[in-house]
Amino acid sequence: MNRPAPVEISYENMRFLITHNPTNATLNKFTEELKKYGVTTLVRVCDATYDKAPVEKEGIQVLGTCAGCTCFN
Repeated sequence: MNRPAPVEISYENMRFLITHNPTNATLNKFTEELKKYGVTTLVRVCDATYDKAPVEKEGIQVLGTCAGCTCFN
């Protein structure tokens, strides 16, 4: 399946990277893309579709893992 390219948005001293939601099968490529952009914190705004442990192993903090996207861990 083709996925849209990430979109980077900058506002003052903040940067946001808008991406698709990966699966466990596409997680390696997704993590490499995050590292390319220098991502240090990932905020999920959709239901989890992948295991966050491999992302955290790469030094990227993962937030917002609760169902329904109504709170952040």
